[in-house]
Amino acid sequence: MNMNSNEPPVVGVIGLGAMGMGMAQSLRRAGFAPHVFDLRSEVAQGFAKDGGVACASLGELGSRCDVVISVVVNAAQTESVLFGEEGKGGVVSTMRTGSLFVMCSTVDPNWSVAMEARLAERGLLYLDAPISGGAAKAASGQITMMTAGTAAAYDKAGGALDAMAAKVYRLGDRAGAGSKVKIINQLLAGVHIAAAAEAMALGLREGVDPDALYEVITHSAGNSWMFENRMAHVLAGDYTPLSAVDIFVKDLGLVLDVARASKFPLPLSSTAHQMFMQASTAGFAREDDSAVIKIFPGITVPAPKNSHS
Repeated sequence: MNMNSNEPPVVGVIGLGAMGMGMAQSLRRAGFAPHVFDLRSEVAQGFAKDGGVACASLGELGSRCDVVISVVVNAAQTESVLFGEEGKGGVVSTMRTGSLFVMCSTVDPNWSVAMEARLAERGLLYLDAPISGGAAKAASGQITMMTAGTAAAYDKAGGALDAMAAKVYRLGDRAGAGSKVKIINQLLAGVHIAAAAEAMALGLREGVDPDALYEVITHSAGNSWMFENRMAHVLAGDYTPLSAVDIFVKDLGLVLDVARASKFPLPLSSTAHQMFMQASTAGFAREDDSAVIKIFPGITVPAPKNSHS
Protein backbone atom coordinates (compact mmCIF):
# COMPACT_ATOMS: atom_id res chain seq x y z
CA MET A 1 0.00 0.00 0.00
CA ASN A 2 1.54 3.29 -1.05
CA MET A 3 1.46 5.91 1.68
CA ASN A 4 3.50 8.43 -0.31
CA SER A 5 1.00 10.53 -2.27
CA ASN A 6 3.65 11.35 -4.86
CA GLU A 7 3.86 7.73 -5.92
CA PRO A 8 1.28 6.21 -8.25
CA PRO A 9 -1.46 4.29 -6.44
CA VAL A 10 -1.51 0.50 -6.34
CA VAL A 11 -4.41 -0.33 -8.64
CA GLY A 12 -6.58 -3.44 -8.85
CA VAL A 13 -9.02 -4.50 -11.57
CA ILE A 14 -11.90 -6.90 -10.88
CA GLY A 15 -13.50 -8.55 -13.91
CA LEU A 16 -11.31 -9.34 -16.92
CA GLY A 17 -14.01 -9.49 -19.56
CA ALA A 18 -13.84 -7.68 -22.90
CA MET A 19 -13.64 -4.25 -21.24
CA GLY A 20 -11.84 -5.08 -18.00
CA MET A 21 -9.03 -6.97 -19.72
CA GLY A 22 -8.31 -4.04 -22.03
CA MET A 23 -8.43 -1.58 -19.13
CA ALA A 24 -5.99 -3.72 -17.13
CA GLN A 25 -3.69 -3.91 -20.15
CA SER A 26 -3.82 -0.13 -20.51
CA LEU A 27 -2.92 0.31 -16.84
CA ARG A 28 -0.01 -2.11 -17.22
CA ARG A 29 1.21 -0.26 -20.30
CA ALA A 30 1.14 2.97 -18.27
CA GLY A 31 3.37 1.39 -15.61
CA PHE A 32 0.82 0.54 -12.92
CA ALA A 33 1.51 -3.25 -12.62
CA PRO A 34 -2.16 -3.85 -11.77
CA HIS A 35 -3.45 -6.49 -9.39
CA VAL A 36 -6.26 -8.43 -11.06
CA PHE A 37 -9.02 -10.82 -10.03
CA ASP A 38 -11.46 -12.80 -12.17
CA LEU A 39 -13.65 -15.77 -11.29
CA ARG A 40 -11.78 -17.55 -14.09
CA SER A 41 -8.43 -17.79 -12.31
CA GLU A 42 -6.67 -18.90 -15.47
CA VAL A 43 -7.61 -15.60 -17.14
CA ALA A 44 -6.10 -13.59 -14.29
CA GLN A 45 -2.97 -15.73 -14.30
CA GLY A 46 -2.66 -15.40 -18.07
CA PHE A 47 -2.79 -11.61 -17.73
CA ALA A 48 -0.14 -11.58 -14.98
CA LYS A 49 2.36 -13.51 -17.10
CA ASP A 50 3.10 -10.26 -18.92
CA GLY A 51 3.23 -8.12 -15.77
CA GLY A 52 0.95 -7.40 -12.86
CA VAL A 53 -0.29 -9.65 -10.07
CA ALA A 54 -3.05 -12.27 -10.22
CA CYS A 55 -4.92 -12.32 -6.89
CA ALA A 56 -6.49 -15.54 -5.66
CA SER A 57 -9.38 -13.78 -3.93
CA LEU A 58 -11.22 -10.48 -3.72
CA GLY A 59 -9.93 -10.07 -0.18
CA GLU A 60 -6.33 -10.39 -1.31
CA LEU A 61 -6.85 -7.75 -4.00
CA GLY A 62 -8.62 -5.39 -1.60
CA SER A 63 -5.84 -5.58 0.97
CA ARG A 64 -3.12 -4.75 -1.54
CA CYS A 65 -4.68 -1.89 -3.49
CA ASP A 66 -5.23 1.83 -3.01
CA VAL A 67 -7.67 1.90 -5.94
CA VAL A 68 -10.05 -0.95 -6.85
CA ILE A 69 -11.68 -0.76 -10.29
CA SER A 70 -14.75 -2.96 -10.75
CA VAL A 71 -15.71 -3.88 -14.32
CA VAL A 72 -18.60 -6.31 -13.92
CA VAL A 73 -22.01 -6.60 -15.58
CA ASN A 74 -24.48 -4.94 -13.23
CA ALA A 75 -25.34 -3.66 -9.77
CA ALA A 76 -25.91 -7.15 -8.33
CA GLN A 77 -22.45 -8.30 -9.41
CA THR A 78 -20.93 -5.08 -8.07
CA GLU A 79 -22.53 -5.71 -4.67
CA SER A 80 -21.14 -9.24 -4.73
CA VAL A 81 -17.67 -7.86 -5.49
CA LEU A 82 -17.96 -5.39 -2.62
CA PHE A 83 -19.61 -7.44 0.09
CA GLY A 84 -19.15 -11.04 -0.99
CA GLU A 85 -21.54 -13.97 -1.16
CA GLU A 86 -21.73 -17.60 -0.11
CA GLY A 87 -19.41 -17.05 2.81
CA LYS A 88 -16.64 -15.53 0.71
CA GLY A 89 -15.63 -12.00 1.62
CA GLY A 90 -15.76 -9.11 -0.80
CA VAL A 91 -13.17 -6.39 -1.25
CA VAL A 92 -14.75 -4.15 1.41
CA SER A 93 -13.66 -6.58 4.12
CA THR A 94 -9.98 -5.86 3.41
CA MET A 95 -9.85 -2.39 1.78
CA ARG A 96 -8.11 0.08 4.03
CA THR A 97 -9.60 3.39 5.17
CA GLY A 98 -9.20 6.05 2.49
CA SER A 99 -9.00 3.56 -0.38
CA LEU A 100 -11.05 4.15 -3.53
CA PHE A 101 -13.64 1.95 -5.24
CA VAL A 102 -14.27 2.82 -8.91
CA MET A 103 -17.64 1.51 -10.16
CA CYS A 104 -17.66 1.06 -13.96
CA SER A 105 -20.95 -0.82 -14.47
CA THR A 106 -24.20 0.51 -15.94
CA VAL A 107 -26.53 0.84 -12.96
CA ASP A 108 -29.53 2.75 -11.66
CA PRO A 109 -28.16 6.19 -10.66
CA ASN A 110 -30.02 5.99 -7.34
CA TRP A 111 -28.20 2.74 -6.54
CA SER A 112 -24.87 4.48 -7.20
CA VAL A 113 -25.78 7.41 -4.93
CA ALA A 114 -26.69 4.97 -2.14
CA MET A 115 -23.47 2.98 -2.62
CA GLU A 116 -21.32 6.10 -2.25
CA ALA A 117 -22.97 6.75 1.11
CA ARG A 118 -22.70 3.11 2.17
CA LEU A 119 -18.96 3.02 1.48
CA ALA A 120 -18.39 6.43 3.07
CA GLU A 121 -19.69 4.94 6.34
CA ARG A 122 -16.77 2.48 6.11
CA GLY A 123 -14.24 5.21 5.41
CA LEU A 124 -13.95 4.34 1.73
CA LEU A 125 -14.01 6.66 -1.27
CA TYR A 126 -16.28 5.93 -4.27
CA LEU A 127 -16.28 7.03 -7.89
CA ASP A 128 -19.38 6.67 -10.05
CA ALA A 129 -17.59 5.87 -13.33
CA PRO A 130 -19.54 4.06 -16.07
CA ILE A 131 -17.61 3.43 -19.28
CA SER A 132 -18.25 3.37 -23.01
CA GLY A 133 -16.24 2.52 -26.10
CA GLY A 134 -16.07 -1.23 -26.60
CA ALA A 135 -13.31 -3.81 -26.32
CA ALA A 136 -10.98 -2.35 -28.96
CA LYS A 137 -10.94 1.07 -27.32
CA ALA A 138 -10.48 -0.53 -23.89
CA ALA A 139 -7.41 -2.37 -25.17
CA SER A 140 -5.89 0.83 -26.56
CA GLY A 141 -6.70 3.00 -23.51
CA GLN A 142 -9.24 5.03 -25.48
CA ILE A 143 -12.53 4.46 -23.63
CA THR A 144 -14.82 7.23 -22.37
CA MET A 145 -15.43 7.43 -18.62
CA MET A 146 -18.49 9.27 -17.31
CA THR A 147 -17.49 10.06 -13.75
CA ALA A 148 -18.82 11.76 -10.66
CA GLY A 149 -17.44 11.84 -7.15
CA THR A 150 -15.68 13.86 -4.49
CA ALA A 151 -12.43 15.73 -5.00
CA ALA A 152 -10.80 13.24 -2.62
CA ALA A 153 -11.89 10.35 -4.84
CA TYR A 154 -10.34 11.94 -7.93
CA ASP A 155 -7.16 12.72 -6.02
CA LYS A 156 -6.88 9.12 -4.88
CA ALA A 157 -7.28 7.80 -8.44
CA GLY A 158 -3.99 9.44 -9.42
CA GLY A 159 -3.29 8.87 -13.11
CA ALA A 160 -5.22 5.59 -13.27
CA LEU A 161 -8.27 7.02 -15.02
CA ASP A 162 -6.26 8.78 -17.70
CA ALA A 163 -4.26 5.58 -18.29
CA MET A 164 -7.48 3.77 -19.25
CA ALA A 165 -9.48 6.48 -21.01
CA ALA A 166 -9.14 9.01 -23.80
CA LYS A 167 -11.86 11.08 -22.16
CA VAL A 168 -12.55 11.28 -18.42
CA TYR A 169 -15.61 13.47 -17.98
CA ARG A 170 -16.12 14.94 -14.49
CA LEU A 171 -19.87 15.37 -14.25
CA GLY A 172 -20.50 16.06 -10.57
CA ASP A 173 -18.97 16.28 -7.10
CA ARG A 174 -20.89 13.25 -5.83
CA ALA A 175 -22.13 9.98 -7.29
CA GLY A 176 -25.12 9.80 -9.61
CA ALA A 177 -24.38 12.15 -12.50
CA GLY A 178 -22.02 9.70 -14.19
CA SER A 179 -24.63 6.95 -14.12
CA LYS A 180 -27.34 9.33 -15.39
CA VAL A 181 -25.25 10.29 -18.42
CA LYS A 182 -24.41 6.62 -19.06
CA ILE A 183 -28.13 5.74 -18.94
CA ILE A 184 -28.85 8.43 -21.55
CA ASN A 185 -26.02 7.10 -23.73
CA GLN A 186 -27.58 3.63 -23.47
CA LEU A 187 -30.98 5.05 -24.46
CA LEU A 188 -29.44 6.28 -27.70
CA ALA A 189 -27.33 3.16 -28.28
CA GLY A 190 -30.31 0.84 -27.87
CA VAL A 191 -32.67 2.92 -29.98
CA HIS A 192 -30.03 3.32 -32.70
CA ILE A 193 -29.39 -0.44 -32.89
CA ALA A 194 -33.13 -1.13 -33.06
CA ALA A 195 -33.60 1.52 -35.76
CA ALA A 196 -30.60 0.22 -37.73
CA ALA A 197 -32.04 -3.31 -37.63
CA GLU A 198 -35.46 -2.05 -38.73
CA ALA A 199 -33.92 -0.19 -41.68
CA MET A 200 -31.82 -3.15 -42.81
CA ALA A 201 -34.83 -5.46 -42.39
CA LEU A 202 -36.90 -3.24 -44.68
CA GLY A 203 -34.11 -3.27 -47.22
CA LEU A 204 -33.99 -7.08 -47.16
CA ARG A 205 -37.78 -7.27 -47.46
CA GLU A 206 -37.75 -4.95 -50.48
CA GLY A 207 -35.00 -6.90 -52.20
CA VAL A 208 -32.32 -4.22 -51.98
CA ASP A 209 -28.78 -5.58 -52.10
CA PRO A 210 -27.77 -5.38 -48.41
CA ASP A 211 -24.09 -4.64 -49.08
CA ALA A 212 -25.02 -1.80 -51.42
CA LEU A 213 -27.53 -0.47 -48.87
CA TYR A 214 -24.84 -0.54 -46.18
CA GLU A 215 -22.39 1.30 -48.44
CA VAL A 216 -24.89 4.04 -49.29
CA ILE A 217 -26.24 4.56 -45.77
CA THR A 218 -22.77 4.74 -44.21
CA HIS A 219 -22.00 7.60 -46.60
CA SER A 220 -25.34 9.39 -46.15
CA ALA A 221 -27.13 11.45 -43.53
CA GLY A 222 -29.08 8.46 -42.24
CA ASN A 223 -25.95 6.80 -40.90
CA SER A 224 -25.24 6.27 -37.21
CA TRP A 225 -22.24 4.79 -35.42
CA MET A 226 -24.46 1.85 -34.45
CA PHE A 227 -25.70 1.27 -38.00
CA GLU A 228 -22.14 1.25 -39.30
CA ASN A 229 -20.85 -1.02 -36.53
CA ARG A 230 -23.72 -3.44 -35.97
CA MET A 231 -25.07 -3.90 -39.49
CA ALA A 232 -21.57 -5.06 -40.48
CA HIS A 233 -22.23 -8.01 -38.14
CA VAL A 234 -25.53 -8.72 -39.91
CA LEU A 235 -23.91 -8.59 -43.36
CA ALA A 236 -21.22 -11.02 -42.16
CA GLY A 237 -23.86 -13.28 -40.59
CA ASP A 238 -21.71 -13.18 -37.45
CA TYR A 239 -23.65 -12.88 -34.20
CA THR A 240 -20.70 -13.57 -31.89
CA PRO A 241 -21.75 -11.57 -28.81
CA LEU A 242 -19.49 -8.54 -28.52
CA SER A 243 -22.46 -7.03 -26.66
CA ALA A 244 -25.39 -9.37 -26.23
CA VAL A 245 -29.12 -8.82 -26.79
CA ASP A 246 -29.73 -9.25 -23.06
CA ILE A 247 -27.43 -6.30 -22.27
CA PHE A 248 -29.99 -4.00 -23.89
CA VAL A 249 -32.88 -5.81 -22.24
CA LYS A 250 -31.17 -4.77 -18.99
CA ASP A 251 -29.93 -1.31 -19.98
CA LEU A 252 -33.09 -0.07 -21.69
CA GLY A 253 -34.95 -1.48 -18.69
CA LEU A 254 -32.83 0.77 -16.46
CA VAL A 255 -33.52 3.73 -18.77
CA LEU A 256 -37.27 3.15 -18.42
CA ASP A 257 -37.01 2.63 -14.63
CA VAL A 258 -35.26 6.00 -14.23
CA ALA A 259 -37.84 7.79 -16.38
CA ARG A 260 -40.80 6.02 -14.77
CA ALA A 261 -39.79 7.38 -11.36
CA SER A 262 -40.48 10.92 -12.59
CA LYS A 263 -43.33 9.92 -14.95
CA PHE A 264 -41.28 10.93 -17.99
CA PRO A 265 -42.40 9.42 -21.32
CA LEU A 266 -39.85 7.62 -23.50
CA PRO A 267 -41.81 6.27 -26.48
CA LEU A 268 -38.83 5.22 -28.63
CA SER A 269 -36.96 3.63 -25.72
CA SER A 270 -40.06 1.65 -24.80
CA THR A 271 -40.42 0.28 -28.32
CA ALA A 272 -36.73 -0.59 -28.60
CA HIS A 273 -36.89 -2.36 -25.23
CA GLN A 274 -39.81 -4.47 -26.44
CA MET A 275 -37.83 -5.37 -29.57
CA PHE A 276 -34.84 -6.59 -27.55
CA MET A 277 -37.13 -8.53 -25.19
CA GLN A 278 -38.78 -10.17 -28.20
CA ALA A 279 -35.35 -11.14 -29.57
CA SER A 280 -34.30 -12.49 -26.18
CA THR A 281 -37.43 -14.59 -25.76
CA ALA A 282 -37.12 -15.87 -29.34
CA GLY A 283 -33.81 -17.50 -28.41
CA PHE A 284 -31.27 -14.82 -29.29
CA ALA A 285 -30.54 -13.63 -25.73
CA ARG A 286 -26.83 -14.41 -25.85
CA GLU A 287 -26.25 -13.46 -29.48
CA ASP A 288 -24.83 -10.10 -30.53
CA ASP A 289 -27.35 -7.30 -30.03
CA SER A 290 -27.58 -6.91 -33.84
CA ALA A 291 -29.57 -10.16 -33.72
CA VAL A 292 -32.57 -7.96 -32.89
CA ILE A 293 -33.02 -7.94 -36.71
CA LYS A 294 -34.11 -11.59 -36.46
CA ILE A 295 -37.48 -10.61 -34.96
CA PHE A 296 -38.69 -9.23 -38.30
CA PRO A 297 -40.91 -11.64 -40.26
CA GLY A 298 -40.62 -12.45 -43.94
CA ILE A 299 -36.91 -11.72 -44.38
CA THR A 300 -33.82 -13.89 -44.75
CA VAL A 301 -30.75 -12.43 -43.09
CA PRO A 302 -27.36 -12.94 -44.77
CA ALA A 303 -25.74 -16.32 -44.10
CA PRO A 304 -22.39 -16.48 -42.25
CA LYS A 305 -19.42 -15.60 -44.39
CA ASN A 306 -16.36 -17.80 -44.29
CA SER A 307 -14.25 -15.13 -42.61
CA HIS A 308 -15.29 -13.20 -39.51
CA SER A 309 -15.39 -9.47 -39.93
